[in-house]
Amino acid sequence: MTTTTDTGDRTHFVNLPNLLTYGRIAAVPVIAGLVYWGTNFGNWLALVLFIAAGVSDFLDGYLARLMNLQTSLGRMLDPIADKLLVGVLLLVLAAIGRITGWALIPAAVILSREILVSGLREFLAELRVSVPVTWLAKWKTTLQLTAIGFLVVGPTGDQILPITSDVGIAGLWISAIVTIYTGYEYFRGGIRHLMGDAS
Repeated sequence: MTTTTDTGDRTHFVNLPNLLTYGRIAAVPVIAGLVYWGTNFGNWLALVLFIAAGVSDFLDGYLARLMNLQTSLGRMLDPIADKLLVGVLLLVLAAIGRITGWALIPAAVILSREILVSGLREFLAELRVSVPVTWLAKWKTTLQLTAIGFLVVGPTGDQILPITSDVGIAGLWISAIVTIYTGYEYFRGGIRHLMGDAS
């Protein structure tokens, strides 16, 4: 039976997995600011924080399951934190010219998919239908974060490994292809509920 006392609610609110998620959300504007700043130091620091945020994405879910601390708040905030991290950085990288030209297409695909799937999830949640995250969707997120990580360090990384930015752009295209497929999988899984609501 779930405890409904104020102390119990506060415990769920401040447990370790949730704190990691809060930290990931708080890191988004800091990382974005460092990338926009654009200095060598800023780029490296942004990469370190970005990697830490990516690791926390794995740890919060793992610890929540391990410590039996899964909460509704955590399940809501975890995908929001992921989407903020990806979406904000894609916009900043485009604004400062690290994503330009044709490379804007995969960035737009990734952003569009996240918005569409979020809308689908919200609709299905009203019907009390759960849409589980597939292993391919998890790989999709890993690919996106890896590609963005290369672009975050961008020109600074190019000074050491000249293909750093190119790897990031190539990874963005691959991520977009996987993104389209996983988006299709989500909509295929939810289409019968959408059709049922329309009938």
